[in-house]
Amino acid sequence: MRHIERRIQKAEEQNAELKMPLFERPTGVPAEFDDHAKLMIDLQVLAFQADLTRVITFMIAREGSNRSYRNIGVPDGHHNMTHHQNDPEKIEKTIKIDTYHAQLFAYMLGKLQATKDGEGSLLDHSMVLYGSSICDGNAHTHHDLPLVLAGGAGGKIKGGRHMRFPKETPMNNLLLTMLEKAGLQAPEQLGDSTGRMELLSAV
Repeated sequence: MRHIERRIQKAEEQNAELKMPLFERPTGVPAEFDDHAKLMIDLQVLAFQADLTRVITFMIAREGSNRSYRNIGVPDGHHNMTHHQNDPEKIEKTIKIDTYHAQLFAYMLGKLQATKDGEGSLLDHSMVLYGSSICDGNAHTHHDLPLVLAGGAGGKIKGGRHMRFPKETPMNNLLLTMLEKAGLQAPEQLGDSTGRMELLSAV
């Protein structure tokens, strides 16, 4: 915990020394996006470890964000790159950004895996859903979503598999099933859900 506190203090000190134009901005945010994202992930893992919360949602950037990713060689806006109109250069830049986001997710999973929790790790006892409600940003399609469900949910989920569900299966089926795996009394229906996800526990 002290290590994270020191990183936050260092970020505050750096911001105090910066000479910026006069406009309102949050204080204490690391200057580099990578440092900021990893600090937020570390705080989430710490919150789970200390049992301060059981549920966290985390967006790398807001929907429609035109953030540039100069740290990975993409100075262009993210949203603009997703509307690539089959331009190979824009597609390549979008892949770079997607890969970087996946690496941040892997960083989080690594932290959860390395944190002991009872008989296993935090990852063994968690469910972590990663992905997007849009499959193709260029066409705004929301079919065949690229989702990753990681963690063991205390032995209720069998991992290490790639699963393909029938076309038009609503994402809400997965969210509804996750509620049940978390031991909550789930409603019969959630949004446009049509049932529960079978086969999450075993083949």
